Amino acid sequence: MADITPDKEAPEPALFLIHILTASGAPIALAALLAGAQGKWAEMFAWLGLALFVDGIDGPLARKYRIAERLPRWSGASLDFVIDYATYVFLPAFALSWSLMLSEPWNWICGGLIVFTGALYFADNGMKTLDGSFKGFPAGWNMVVFGLFVLSPSEAFTIAIILLCCALTFAPVRFVHPVRVKRWRIVTLPVTLGWMALAGYAILNGMTLTGLALVAFVVASLYLFSVSAVQQLIDRVD
Repeated sequence: MADITPDKEAPEPALFLIHILTASGAPIALAALLAGAQGKWAEMFAWLGLALFVDGIDGPLARKYRIAERLPRWSGASLDFVIDYATYVFLPAFALSWSLMLSEPWNWICGGLIVFTGALYFADNGMKTLDGSFKGFPAGWNMVVFGLFVLSPSEAFTIAIILLCCALTFAPVRFVHPVRVKRWRIVTLPVTLGWMALAGYAILNGMTLTGLALVAFVVASLYLFSVSAVQQLIDRVD
């Protein structure tokens, strides 16, 4: 029997379903915004988690079926950037600014810095490195702000983390892509899945973690935040 290629498996009109999958992130983002506007932060981050899941599967599908070549009229990359900016940057900035985590004017200052630096990062054509890492903090504010909600740190600590990530956006420091970076992936991928499982538990538990679950969440967050920078440092020393 002849090999079945992706071209034969999916006719051209069916391929547009992948763009529809990506675009579904827009109403998901709206649902997250409506939840956040009512102060339902667990619900908001549940919607953002769904958006993260969609973002994790539409890209591999688009590459497998060569959507950019076969449906050149529609830019999947542009569509993905629009959705990602809303869910990775704008909505987390809204959550940080609208919640009571920061007092005025710090809520507006930090929220403004997030959307400003995030917009610049999404316009950077050099955001990816040869090993699949991100160059500079990859505007993953959905994970950062979520972590701050769960940890409920002091205002000074929250401000310091926001300013640090904004500064690292433009720094020559690598950040891991948990799937594309092959180095230490045998560790990174399980840590990522563990982080997501703990995040889901926190959402179900009213945005809180305690005991060993909290310790594991902090350790996983620190690993994902710094692993590529550690690899970068090791390479320089060698």
